[in-house]
Amino acid sequence: MTAIQVKPGIYWIGVNDRTTDLFEGLWPITSEGISYNSYVVKGGEKNALIDMAKDIKSNALIDQIAEVVDPADLDYIVINHMEPDHTGVLRGIRRIAPKATLLCTRRAEEMLAHYYQITEGVHVVGEGETVDLGSHTLKFVMAPMVHWPETMVTYETTQQVLFSCDAFGGYGALQGAVFDDQCRALPYYEEQALRYYANIVALFAKPVLKAIDKLKDVPVSVVAPSHGLIWRQNPGRIVELYQKWANYAIEGPEVGVTLLYGTMYGNTEMMVEAVAAGVARAGVPLQIYDVRHIHVSYILSSLYTRNGVLVGAPTYEGELFPPMAHVLDMAARKRIQNRKLAYFGSFGWSGGARREIAELAEKLKWDVTDSWEFQGGPVRETLAQGEELGFRFASAL
Repeated sequence: MTAIQVKPGIYWIGVNDRTTDLFEGLWPITSEGISYNSYVVKGGEKNALIDMAKDIKSNALIDQIAEVVDPADLDYIVINHMEPDHTGVLRGIRRIAPKATLLCTRRAEEMLAHYYQITEGVHVVGEGETVDLGSHTLKFVMAPMVHWPETMVTYETTQQVLFSCDAFGGYGALQGAVFDDQCRALPYYEEQALRYYANIVALFAKPVLKAIDKLKDVPVSVVAPSHGLIWRQNPGRIVELYQKWANYAIEGPEVGVTLLYGTMYGNTEMMVEAVAAGVARAGVPLQIYDVRHIHVSYILSSLYTRNGVLVGAPTYEGELFPPMAHVLDMAARKRIQNRKLAYFGSFGWSGGARREIAELAEKLKWDVTDSWEFQGGPVRETLAQGEELGFRFASAL
């Protein structure tokens, strides 16, 4: 893609990444891809580059910059966030723009030394500090723990553009259109923003809400994040979504059920159908995930937004089926707390999964309302019991 004007004198010069399989080495993006949104602000007197890209995209990003301004003529490089998907190309750009001053927070200055051995040509900016480029002015707002401690956002005061870093971002390479009003697949990008939030940002709900509150009186015509769509037609939409998702951690999620299951020989899977029928009969929204085949990245979104969790898993060597244990461990790591939980599963010669579920639920601060094991394969009577479990659980939500 070529450089695209966001506002007069402000350009998107980002790049798509369709080759990385795991974002942060954890989260699958093989089919979705991701964009690294970088921006150039031409101020007449001085030029600034805001955010960069992963090192594998060095040549592409430098070519994009060159469409707007000679990279050697960059006066400032604004580092909103130190994570290498934002700064990986820094060494290369610095070689061709040696006079550029790096603008960052105090914590980022420390990280520059550790990540890239850069200690000179760095200016630490403070809360509300401004830099005059001529026809544009950049203002810096601290946003610690959204989602690293050194993070800030940059606000262009003339055109009212918020360069929001990882806040308001999402997975998904840009498919020709970079703006929300040009995109014909908004539900897809909103879904990818939720998955990104649940994977990357959810642990930091309070700092997200604090940052949104800090910016509530700032007029914003464009939200320009580091990943995903640029929001210019309805910039409030992505802010409202992030605020809604962050509030789930404070006020609780929506009514709904996430049914997680794993099965060794099909016995627990047979019961899943009966339990799901009970949930449907209660009229409660339901999503079902087979933890053996679906990466936890896709499951976290549902766990994060719904208040009920049904776990169906067999006992394996006296303990919980390992793929299920992994999903619940990740939920604990992401502090998805205060859910209602019911467990069901089969066992061969002895149980054990139910005991471990109780231990995990205590760690998660989940309320176990039902816990039921059956031996071997289900029969008509036990399937009926499973349906009643699903109906009873969903009705109580």
